[in-house]
Amino acid sequence: MFSAIGLFFLFVARNYRMGTATNMGPAYFPTVLGGLMAVVGAIVFLQSFVVKGENVPPLYFRPIFFVILSLLLFGYLLKPIGLVLALGFLLGVSAFAGHESRLKEVLILSIALILFSVLVFVKGLRLPFPLWPKFPG
Repeated sequence: MFSAIGLFFLFVARNYRMGTATNMGPAYFPTVLGGLMAVVGAIVFLQSFVVKGENVPPLYFRPIFFVILSLLLFGYLLKPIGLVLALGFLLGVSAFAGHESRLKEVLILSIALILFSVLVFVKGLRLPFPLWPKFPG
């Protein structure tokens, strides 16, 4: 993964002016960082053949599915139904990702996070999020 990302940045930065260490061009930082990431990826890859470690645990798709679904629902529902209900959907759907979720805990966490989000983002930072759905009339 490190090597792939590093090589991607090396590939993208090749069309920009490199510059020098004292007069950096737009390609300097992505090239140096991409090269370092590719080297780190190669080291990690080669060490994986030498170092004996524990087995990689199996990948469970249920948590991944429900977390991604809850984020997509939040992004889609934020404008039509408002921040409060969209956060409720986000937290309710993401609770299905775990196997130890209890309704009482999810409700308490939802109330606390909704209050925190409203106070920080709407009241404190004055972001223009609708709090509730707009009803006709």
